Amino acid sequence: MNRLFRLAPVLRARKAQEDAARGAVIQSRAEIREAEALVKRRKLDLVGADAPNEGSARAMVAALVARQSLAAGLFDAQRMVTSAEVIEQEKLAALADAAKRRRAVELMAERHAATVKAHDLKTDQAALDELAVTAEARNAAGNVADPNRSEA
Repeated sequence: MNRLFRLAPVLRARKAQEDAARGAVIQSRAEIREAEALVKRRKLDLVGADAPNEGSARAMVAALVARQSLAAGLFDAQRMVTSAEVIEQEKLAALADAAKRRRAVELMAERHAATVKAHDLKTDQAALDELAVTAEARNAAGNVADPNRSEA
């Protein structure tokens, strides 16, 4: 019986793929946090840019255009958060898939280990049985060779 699990390199590769997928999820979550921080900054900028109550028409139009620009920046930042969350879901799906593939090979490794253990136990039991039969035969042969010897 082959004691080595032939798919051990595959298992190591699957573990590496899962680790890479986990790293991608962590990176994706960092990108979401960065995008959320950007949204927060843009909201603060927009709140801080109140429209002037007085001044020339040009100044009021310029202030309104600036607020529109800030609002567009806020909208873009919110879209970045949504996009980053979608990417995170894709990365989580890839991580789950990598974990399933790794677990499938791990199950094969566990079955192989159980088979090896069962084979070892069977071999040990056969050896013990052989020793018992041999000892019994020796005892029987000893009694035949020495008929005066009594059994205890």
